[in-house]
Amino acid sequence: MATLTHGTWVLIADGEKALFLRNDLDEINPDLNVVRIEEQENPADSDQGTDKPGRMQDTGVQQMSSMQETDWHQLAKDRFADELAEMLYKYAHKNTFERIVLIAPPRVLGELRDKMHKEVSSRVVADMPKDLTNHPLDKVEKLLKSELDPTA
Repeated sequence: MATLTHGTWVLIADGEKALFLRNDLDEINPDLNVVRIEEQENPADSDQGTDKPGRMQDTGVQQMSSMQETDWHQLAKDRFADELAEMLYKYAHKNTFERIVLIAPPRVLGELRDKMHKEVSSRVVADMPKDLTNHPLDKVEKLLKSELDPTA
């Protein structure tokens, strides 16, 4: 069973914001403190794409089909997961953390895990498919305590 021991890092992320936290006490009384905040400006897709969807020639005479427009908003979220995975690798390579808990919505968590270096993935002690980026830290501490230690 994973616990939130002293020094364990917690990454709370979504596709646009990430909080790197460190537990400065123990699993009984978690005290999460911000190590780093990363934010990406990512406007809605409608604000980023201005072109009409492209068209391509079909097999029939004088027939055209429209092509799906690029989802720039989702593309930026995926790139943010790449950047987070790279940051985690740099921290792990410098031995800045030994243990980490990942908290992100399912899609972001999947992207992050796909991009993560084995040096980071070997340090992941738990993950939670939730969006907690806008929750106060005291609520995150209580949630983590209850999720990681069912006897709490």
